[in-house]
Amino acid sequence: ALDKILEKMKSSGFNFSQVRALSGAGQQHGSVYWKKGSADVLKNASCDLPLHQTLKDCFSISNSPIWMDSSTASQCSSLEKAVGGAQHLANITGSRAYERFTGNQIAKIYSQNPEVYMQTERISLVSSFAASLFLGAYAAIDYSDGSGMNLLKIREKEWSKSCLDACAPGLAEKLGYPVPSHSVLGPISPYYVKRYGFSPDCKIVAFTGDNPASLAGMRLQEGDIAISLGTSDTLFLWIQEPTPALEGHILCNPVELQAYMALLCFKNGSLMRERIRDDCASGSWDEFSKALTSTVAGNNGNLGFYFDVMEITPEAVGIHRFNRDNQKVVSDFPKEVEIRALIEGQFMAKRIHAEKLGYKVSKCDEKA
Repeated sequence: ALDKILEKMKSSGFNFSQVRALSGAGQQHGSVYWKKGSADVLKNASCDLPLHQTLKDCFSISNSPIWMDSSTASQCSSLEKAVGGAQHLANITGSRAYERFTGNQIAKIYSQNPEVYMQTERISLVSSFAASLFLGAYAAIDYSDGSGMNLLKIREKEWSKSCLDACAPGLAEKLGYPVPSHSVLGPISPYYVKRYGFSPDCKIVAFTGDNPASLAGMRLQEGDIAISLGTSDTLFLWIQEPTPALEGHILCNPVELQAYMALLCFKNGSLMRERIRDDCASGSWDEFSKALTSTVAGNNGNLGFYFDVMEITPEAVGIHRFNRDNQKVVSDFPKEVEIRALIEGQFMAKRIHAEKLGYKVSKCDEKA
């Protein structure tokens, strides 16, 4: 894919010699397993061959686990037990054990295929893998993406020995030393100089995860908060003093070494809103919006929490309605009340869980 993109750019007349530096981002929680001897192959890639031919025999695992893999529940349990519980793990790494996190994925591979693990000389994240392709050498994992592995001590910015030992032997050597997200890793590989005309002085800056890259790309600053309203809703924010919790994630900030970013994911996002839109507004967003504006802020004390599927934050399922007297209401609200209850419930939950992770709303913010 990388070769195809660069070939199209070359054929369109793009002048690669003008590129002074490059960096990038990769989907968080995916991992790539380099077979022993692959470093030499990567370093000496022939400019006459596309990358996939050069690297086809370089991987000890052909199908890399990604964030959708939820098969490591036993490894998560073992990791939390090894370090003294879920909250203690969150205090160390910023998150309790999650099935998609890389440390638990590595632990599964080691437990099921120890021979494959021993044949692996380096483990990359998707981000550091992509950086390695440009660097012609194994690229370091950056602090921000590395803090989504259940392995990195987020305050000290180094691997946790207790977490590494709980996952697999000799893991520190296979991961390499983590680095700040803005580190210059070195010059571009000669492969790209010869094949595409890059300047040999072009620098490769550490790649990071897609979520930290969003915080950097949106130029968030301390106190800022961003919400992505998608199939799942994602909330991320810049904080100075993190308070890791059993729900949500604390990651190292990709922009400021002394700061952090918090990340919360809500599974019942747009699909939940669309279902209420269909039920209460004839499938029309215009009608949905009119119903929302026809009701007052606070919904006269009527409140609802709507989880068609098991939620991540908090771990709950079902529709839960409460009236102004805090009595659980079994029957449906009137349509316009239902719509406002959904929207207000979703955003209050986001604020509450953000505050648990260390986000502070000032008095002037509340007045505004």
